[in-house]
Amino acid sequence: MSRIRGLFYAIWFLLSVAFVVFLMWAMTKHIHTIRRVWAKFQRFFAGYELEIIGEIADVNMIIINHKSMLDIIVMEEIYPKNLCWVAKKEIGDIPIIGKILKIPKMIPIDRQSPRAMVNLIKEAKDRVQNGRVIAIFPEGTRARGNRLLKFQSGAKVVAQKLNLSIQPVVIVGSEILDVKKFSFKKGKIKIVFLPVVDKSDEAWFENSRKLMQETLDFYR
Repeated sequence: MSRIRGLFYAIWFLLSVAFVVFLMWAMTKHIHTIRRVWAKFQRFFAGYELEIIGEIADVNMIIINHKSMLDIIVMEEIYPKNLCWVAKKEIGDIPIIGKILKIPKMIPIDRQSPRAMVNLIKEAKDRVQNGRVIAIFPEGTRARGNRLLKFQSGAKVVAQKLNLSIQPVVIVGSEILDVKKFSFKKGKIKIVFLPVVDKSDEAWFENSRKLMQETLDFYR
């Protein structure tokens, strides 16, 4: 049953992305609203529940653990400010689907480029100056199992270079969607907003990972 649900959701998702890309292209002044409505429809169609724990802080960057594509969708729905996602360049290269990064000016990263970090800092500075909140997965890719992967340095470097305020976010339960297996189970996804990071502590990045892991262990 979960495979059938997964297949139907995959078809719905691709069609809905194509439609939302068209809407963003046609109504550029309403891109953020279009994305939030699109994300809400994903939940209504798929039938999962959301539970928000903690308070959303007024920050420039959020760092999030990564288990599935639903991580992005649920944050697009519940986060009040206009998120700017840092994503793999390969996603932006996909015909039509890739426009979901380009039109709303997300930040694609070419991890093979020696200038990747320089470009990331430059683009992040531009987005923050325009009122966006940088959203990044410090693990760099989706984790399998219940342990966070080692955090990559990108989020730390950008935060320190641009003196950004940061809030860690832990998402629990988004693995109900497994794209590779075309599996989708019903369930509840918890989004836990942790305290704003104290960057005066030199070990803030490592401590953030530790706190996020402890939170993940507690709520799963």
